[in-house]
Amino acid sequence: MKIAILGLGQTGKKTLFTLLSGRPVPANRKAGEALEGIAPIHDSRVDALSKLYQPKKTTYAENQFVLCPDITDGSTSRLWMDPARRCDLLCLLIRAFDSPDVFHPSGSVDPARDRAMIEAELLLADMQLVETRLQRLAKEKKGGQTAHQALEEDILNRFNAALEEERFLSTVKLNADEEPAIKSLGFVTRTPLLYAYNVSEDEIGKDFGPGVFTISGNIESEIAGIEDEVERQEFMEAMGIAEPSLDRINAALYDALGLMSFYTAGDDECRAWTIRKGSSAPVAGGKIHSDIERGFIRVEVMKFDDLMALGSEQAMKKAGKMQLNGKDYIIADGDICHFLFNV
Repeated sequence: MKIAILGLGQTGKKTLFTLLSGRPVPANRKAGEALEGIAPIHDSRVDALSKLYQPKKTTYAENQFVLCPDITDGSTSRLWMDPARRCDLLCLLIRAFDSPDVFHPSGSVDPARDRAMIEAELLLADMQLVETRLQRLAKEKKGGQTAHQALEEDILNRFNAALEEERFLSTVKLNADEEPAIKSLGFVTRTPLLYAYNVSEDEIGKDFGPGVFTISGNIESEIAGIEDEVERQEFMEAMGIAEPSLDRINAALYDALGLMSFYTAGDDECRAWTIRKGSSAPVAGGKIHSDIERGFIRVEVMKFDDLMALGSEQAMKKAGKMQLNGKDYIIADGDICHFLFNV
């Protein structure tokens, strides 16, 4: 999963990128340069399985983060656009903290204004892409129009109508035959979004409306800098934080993309695997290896909570909690799976 971190200048994007990816932003980073970093997703269920099995290797799922250049109001140069188009999700970071040490490009902190400004830039970027594609199709069809070109033109005209009404392209419904015709174009307002508000210490937990995730980059940096686990937990309790926001934001990113995790566990390795919600057992097995999907026979499933309660696979079998399922089984979040296959 590739996630773009987008926003105006001075919002805390570099801090968030470093916290999520563990990669510091170089001081000599070139203006307009996108930066990528890969980070394991902390997962308490992986930790619990690793503690139970004591495997040789523990592997977390991973996210890839892309720190995009700043979005600038009214600029004709949209350097942020190209890296954002290549991502699976846009994390839009909005500044909601006030600090005399951090200037605001617009002169004051106003999350609603900044959000509207960013949304306008996203709409304009897609509007320009639609216009460019329609112009190209108009030239191409002078020599005759293919069925694919006609389909794309029809979709683009519908997109253009939505954009003129200032509607994101995610509001335009396409059927299964239409989606592939425009998938490669990378429309940013058709990409799933997560709004993240970077708040001050006294606004942690404040409700900024539906679909908004709040994080305090300053506090999260302090939490990340405390190496002692007991001291870190005490600090979080004092701040009224149940769990680090970085764990919650990864869960929010998964939810925004309709993703979930299943697990494999044994003496060699305990590992988290990422799949789309609603995936069948063969499809999930295919994430591990294509041979599993191709030669799928059945899947042996343990529910995470049952395993934690009973404490071992032997106890699970004795209690009749070990499930055997066929190819029609839909994997549930947290399932611990052992696939049987033959090729």
